[in-house]
Amino acid sequence: MVVKDKRVMVCGMARSGIAAARLLCGLGARVTISDLKQESAFDGALDELRALGCRFALGEGPEAYLGEQDMLVISPGIPWAKPFVQEALGRGIEVMGELELGARLTRGALVAITGTNGKTTTTTLVGELFRATGRTTHVVGNIGYPITATAGISKDDDVTVAEVSSYQCEGISTFHPKVGAVLNITEDHIARHGSMENYIAMKRRIFDRQTAQDVAVFNYDDPTCREMAKGLKGQIAWFSRREDVPYGACVVDGCIMLKLGEIKQAVCRCDEVYIPGPHNLENALATVVITGVMGVPCEAMREVLRTFKGVEHRIETVRTLHGVTWINDSKGTNVDSTLKAIATMTRPTVLILGGSDKKVSFDSLAGAIREAPQIEHCVLIGDTAGQIREALERVHYTAFTMTGYDFDRCIAACRERAKEGGCVLLSPACASFDMFTDYEDRGRIFKEKVMALV
Repeated sequence: MVVKDKRVMVCGMARSGIAAARLLCGLGARVTISDLKQESAFDGALDELRALGCRFALGEGPEAYLGEQDMLVISPGIPWAKPFVQEALGRGIEVMGELELGARLTRGALVAITGTNGKTTTTTLVGELFRATGRTTHVVGNIGYPITATAGISKDDDVTVAEVSSYQCEGISTFHPKVGAVLNITEDHIARHGSMENYIAMKRRIFDRQTAQDVAVFNYDDPTCREMAKGLKGQIAWFSRREDVPYGACVVDGCIMLKLGEIKQAVCRCDEVYIPGPHNLENALATVVITGVMGVPCEAMREVLRTFKGVEHRIETVRTLHGVTWINDSKGTNVDSTLKAIATMTRPTVLILGGSDKKVSFDSLAGAIREAPQIEHCVLIGDTAGQIREALERVHYTAFTMTGYDFDRCIAACRERAKEGGCVLLSPACASFDMFTDYEDRGRIFKEKVMALV
């Protein structure tokens, strides 16, 4: 891909936009950066781009500059349906997402991991396994480190492991992973994509450019994943914690078993996987398949699975104070993720729920809470607090407290309700944008407030 002297507008100056603009400048493009926020809102984060010669178009939309561009690179947070994106396409201007740009310029093997839940844990774990074999490995994408930050330094022998969101899939066209994986599919992001069918279609796009030499990995226990696997060109590999599979990874007599044609080898016992819960066993199985088909030896898998301690903001123990353990699962941004977190709780638990609205139902969550004896009380926050309350009331669950948008009040209510020997679990089942910058900001503030308790 040649971008030298091309006029490129990068729209959206979050982490991915800044990284994309930096990469394009380094390749000789004539870059304009666009964001609705004024420069003062970035607190110096754009100074490097000014020094690199970027033209600034801040505090306004990009519409006035479209006629001057050869290409648009848009951030994942900008829907493809935005009028300026459609206008650019209508003018014949090439439009792509930051993931597409980075993938075109990345050298070496590319692995793409998507799904509703488990993406960050699995992506991180896959990266650790490749590193354990001595390969230079770049862990990028929706995990918080843009692919355009590493594309320019990647080499032919490297491996890039990308966590891919449905938002990012809107902006791909030539994206071509050597191995692509869908971990699971449950209802999420309906407000963005309009329907569950569209959401599933977005996820499936990571396989569009695969050939018979590539591998597509799916969760055999997920009916939607089994349906997604039909008609693909790549070799299908499965993982399952409930069933035997012909090609992939499964559980046999309490052990994780890798089955790749003539290769049938036990990796480790399920109870040796350090990170707890059935969902993390699924993440481990997916990791074994993804790395196994790319030649990672079982000995390396075994060592990493026994020692990997998980990722920040995912069922992360913050501290124990007066016999109460506070747990940060801010990455629980949808109902299914929170259901998995609830399933890992073995002690009396106060659960923090609520956030910005993705237009999904909370009825299944309410039913699970009613049937979960370990969930003794819920503290509801943010935009969706009222919807969650109504769902709880429909199943006659009344052990909840409403604390609105006051996070200090939320923490105080949890402290009042939590019992010695129990837990407080932040697993909101919602996005964070009503009260926080993102789920990382929410988790970080939660941890700060918990550590400040005396």
